[in-house]
Amino acid sequence: MSADDDHRKEPTMFGNDPDFILTIHRTHAAELRADADVDRLARMLPRRTVRGWLSRRDHAGRTADARR
Repeated sequence: MSADDDHRKEPTMFGNDPDFILTIHRTHAAELRADADVDRLARMLPRRTVRGWLSRRDHAGRTADARR
């Protein structure tokens, strides 16, 4: 096998193409940043209040209901 044979090899499925690996790394990093931005935004927004019939707040455990 000569040195020219090494250059003519077909690329393997899991090759070490640096451009491809860098692209995967950048894509993954961008996805992680987007997830972090979504989480940060969700923490900044106020929580929605649960409202029921006639826009009254629903209380899960009211003391008046327990006495009936």
